[in-house]
Amino acid sequence: MAHILHIDSSARGERSVSRMLTQEFIQGWKAAHPTDTVTYRDLGHHPVPFVSEAWIAAAFSPPEAHTPEMIEAIQPSNQLIDELLAADRYVFGVPMYNLTIPATFKAYIDQIVRAGRTFAVTEAGYKGLVEGKKALVITAEGGQYRPGMPTEGYNFQEPYLRGILGFMGITDVTFIHGDGLSLGDEVREKSMTEAKAAIQQAIETW
Repeated sequence: MAHILHIDSSARGERSVSRMLTQEFIQGWKAAHPTDTVTYRDLGHHPVPFVSEAWIAAAFSPPEAHTPEMIEAIQPSNQLIDELLAADRYVFGVPMYNLTIPATFKAYIDQIVRAGRTFAVTEAGYKGLVEGKKALVITAEGGQYRPGMPTEGYNFQEPYLRGILGFMGITDVTFIHGDGLSLGDEVREKSMTEAKAAIQQAIETW
């Protein structure tokens, strides 16, 4: 039995393609794995706090030295990291905003990427502490930035997410792109068909 952390980050509701695709995956996965459990977090509609000076002071000092302000500032990070570590697998719905990830998802990353909790600094360099996990990232993009396309270099979304997840030790990462959504009906329909087929394959093999 596996436990999945499912996170959506789109500012949209029913019109969100990334939400629709993550929901399709989760529903299919639960049908195929009825004993698995899912924790859901909606960053798009319920964002987490930004890192503050009190947060930084708390993250880089021992708990016994924390002031009430520092305790309050670091509490969301503690909760989010505990939630992250409790899961075996992650499903992230991440639309592309201005060639990269939404600010809501970046705020979440800043809360969970923390020395001593999700990564360590060793004599040999950085070491991710969140190991043995799998992540599925489902994106939604108005354009197309696939390998080999002239627009490939504008994609700062997938490289960043692969980098920061790997930094924490999450190296088994699968991406499914619902892209080309603003490039006309034919491109959109073809892309959505491909994305849904990839979702079905992930349900069977992930």
